Amino acid sequence: MIGWLRFFWSTLTSMRTALILLFVLGVAAIPGSLLPQRPTNPVGVATYLSAHPDGGPWLDRLGFFDVFGSAWFAAIYLLLFISLIGCIIPRTATFARELRALPARAPGRLTRLPGHTTARVGRSPAEVLDAAEAHLRSRRYVVRRESDSISAERGRLREVGNLVFHICLVATLVGLAWGSLFSFKGTTVVVEGQAFSNTLTQYDEFGSGAAFNSSQLSPFTIRLDSFDVRFETGPVQTGAAREFNAHVTLSRPGQADVTESLQVNAPLQLGGDTVHLLGHGYAPVVTVRDGNGDVVFSGPVVFLPEDANFRSSGVIKAPDARPKRLAFEGVFLPTATAGGANGMVSAFPDALNPELLLNVWTGEPKVETGVPESVYSLDRTGLTQLTTGDGSPVSVGLKVGTGYKLPDGQGSITFDGWKRWTKLQISNTPGGWMVLGSVMLAVIGMAVSLTVRPRRLYVRVSPAGEEPEASTTVGVAGLDRVEGRGGLTDEVSALAAACGFGATLTATEDEEQQ
Repeated sequence: MIGWLRFFWSTLTSMRTALILLFVLGVAAIPGSLLPQRPTNPVGVATYLSAHPDGGPWLDRLGFFDVFGSAWFAAIYLLLFISLIGCIIPRTATFARELRALPARAPGRLTRLPGHTTARVGRSPAEVLDAAEAHLRSRRYVVRRESDSISAERGRLREVGNLVFHICLVATLVGLAWGSLFSFKGTTVVVEGQAFSNTLTQYDEFGSGAAFNSSQLSPFTIRLDSFDVRFETGPVQTGAAREFNAHVTLSRPGQADVTESLQVNAPLQLGGDTVHLLGHGYAPVVTVRDGNGDVVFSGPVVFLPEDANFRSSGVIKAPDARPKRLAFEGVFLPTATAGGANGMVSAFPDALNPELLLNVWTGEPKVETGVPESVYSLDRTGLTQLTTGDGSPVSVGLKVGTGYKLPDGQGSITFDGWKRWTKLQISNTPGGWMVLGSVMLAVIGMAVSLTVRPRRLYVRVSPAGEEPEASTTVGVAGLDRVEGRGGLTDEVSALAAACGFGATLTATEDEEQQ
């Protein structure tokens, strides 16, 4: 049993396994990019399931609509994490021991090494070793000197680069996990003159990590004072957006209010929170009176744009109207003009000739159930469309400042004006700085690993016997610890020259291939 556990651990913590798991993690993340994900796009998931009734449920069971929160993705993630840590720790310990140790002794037979040369010089062995040591230290080699040899090594920084790369890879995984667990992202629509407070109930859409707590939300309020929009009016690209600028007032506890400008590519940074401007549109301002003459609704209503010229649709609800509740389905045209299948279209995205088109629905008062309803669509259950005497639906077209009285004294509606709304996204992804820093350091570590040349050089001396013109036999050799590195023969030749003799070496096999 212990043998199997050791085999499993050694296999899991091997670099080969780590690379395989990294590849598998990348492949496993692909569905998260191709398919809608339930935490961020639940409507898209529902649409996909309805469009693919056969395969969609199976994908849902397998977690393909929440890839990054699925058990199988977490298992791959954790295995990669364990594999990298199990690989890094022993390598770090081994490298720490190597840093404290001197280079290995010179081999007894240097002629076995790929780059070597031998000669006799008219110096004593000590003089040769002194000259060789000085030369090697000047080139930043770590030197080990014996009585008859020198061994030198450099390029240990390459292993530092490898370790930094792998440690940063682990730190990147930690940062991603941190962000995934504690991050949040939400959107809200804010009309000019209104404000948003950073609480859960104020969000229209909200998604967060598994470990998120509402106490993480920073206390602040953003008030939309005005929203400036400029569209192209020239003959080229008419109607194209040229400027979006939201003027907001930021309020935080214990601080004075601050006026800020929010643009599409210039988000606000509020501590760890980021506020982006995602979209905008029109909100017609209406006043609805019921059959008793009471005002049952007054204010702006958000309409959603449908085309490039901001033809927008929306619903106006007055559930408290009496004796019957009222509802209106409408279309807002910023620059109304005749044309199209429905008789009216918007010819330009800016509000140059705004008009509000409405259909009217009435029904008996409805008992409040507490079930939430969409503010952008109308549940017609229990409602009847208001018609004229000939049975055709009542269609209302209103200009700014005009109104319409419903038949049979059922109420009235006036079009008081319009405002702009903006869609804001508030997000916080902790650990982003850790991911960015780790990636940058990993790139530096990889660059060091690829550019540093680990190399060993050796010198061995021995007395030359009775030869009168030469007193010492000197052997010089070198060895690259990484294949494909050039310049070994030049290093050996320079060392031989420092020892007192010239040498012409043939290129090693790796250098001939370059």
